[in-house]
Amino acid sequence: MSTEKDYLDMDMLRFTTAGSVDDGKSTLIGRLFHDTKSIFEDQLEAIEESSRNRGDENVNLALLTDGLRAEREQGITIDVAYRYFATPKRKFIIADTPGHIQYTRNMVTGASTANLALILVDARNGVVEQTRRHSFIADLLGIKHIAVCINKMDLVEYREDAYEKVLRQYSDFASRLENVSELTFIPISALKGDNVVDRSENMTWYKGPPLLYHLENVYVGSDANHVDSRFPVQWVIRPHSDKHHDFRGFAGRVAGGVFKVGDEILALPSGFNSKISKILLGDKEIDEAFSPQSVTILLEDEIDISRGDMLVKPNNQPKISQDLDARICWFSASKKLVQGGKYLIKHTTKSAQAMISEITYKVDVNSLRKNEDDLEFGMNDIGRIKFRTSEPLFFDAYRRNRNTGSFIIIDPFTHQTLASGMLR
Repeated sequence: MSTEKDYLDMDMLRFTTAGSVDDGKSTLIGRLFHDTKSIFEDQLEAIEESSRNRGDENVNLALLTDGLRAEREQGITIDVAYRYFATPKRKFIIADTPGHIQYTRNMVTGASTANLALILVDARNGVVEQTRRHSFIADLLGIKHIAVCINKMDLVEYREDAYEKVLRQYSDFASRLENVSELTFIPISALKGDNVVDRSENMTWYKGPPLLYHLENVYVGSDANHVDSRFPVQWVIRPHSDKHHDFRGFAGRVAGGVFKVGDEILALPSGFNSKISKILLGDKEIDEAFSPQSVTILLEDEIDISRGDMLVKPNNQPKISQDLDARICWFSASKKLVQGGKYLIKHTTKSAQAMISEITYKVDVNSLRKNEDDLEFGMNDIGRIKFRTSEPLFFDAYRRNRNTGSFIIIDPFTHQTLASGMLR
């Protein structure tokens, strides 16, 4: 019998779903929930009744996930929704992202913390523009594992040649992606349940595992950076109480590597050294902290450290610069990116003013070609820029560390988030 502690200690996989409109993402997630018995009976009864009222032939499992009224009425996913379920082997967080081109920014948001991307392809239509766009974004955001679910196999009579055709199309495109280290193809029918949780009897020619088995067993432990120790300070804790008269701790989330009691550390930007005297996880003392734990670190020496500073190991320091080179995805529909424009940059726990020094190119997501002629960034455009900040940032390349290599661009007047960026 599993306990709450077992559940808390379980391995977790974050994955994002992506695909063109009507490729069956919502149905697939509904099927995963239904077949792993992760929904309540009254929920199932409600969607059965709703399906009957709509005149659907089968139980419409998409109704489980399309929560917004507008989503249900239009039959499309609009916003990013985070869903949770667990099996005896693993816990899962799904970022269910929209398929429409106008919601690319939602896809970027949902994929930014994922370990794996689930790309759905309609077996009848093959690889389309949105398939390429979503795969490029997953690669851009450093997702190393892609599972391509070739869906609606029931509509092509479960034929192996239909599966092989999509496999060849996608493999040809994927050969140009930079970060993907594992590519898996699974023929499925989300509507009928083939190869989702249980192996399909209709596709005996497919020798690989069903989707859930792959999700339970894909190894993502080596994806995090356990080498470069990075601790951006979020808050300085000074209780000023009689009980904790001299307490001075630095709270934050470990962004990479491991910190142990007794380790020598360097505080940036001051350059002062000290040693770790204690590490607290909540109110419990621990011997070591690693990403993504949120902890409080106490030092042996009184050093002037404030929010936005970073604790690192003296022999392994991040890059420090005011001139930065990055890829960005532009979010704003009302504001355009302007060369020479002044914005706010939020990087880890630090905020700084920034000026765009160069707009280098935009990327054509379909061909992956660089466009150096049309440099006006509108909503959902992706490309490369250079900018200068008012004070130095301590960073790693995004490909090395997603936490210290990412940032957002903010409008200094409205405080609207204008773009997300990945440092090169």
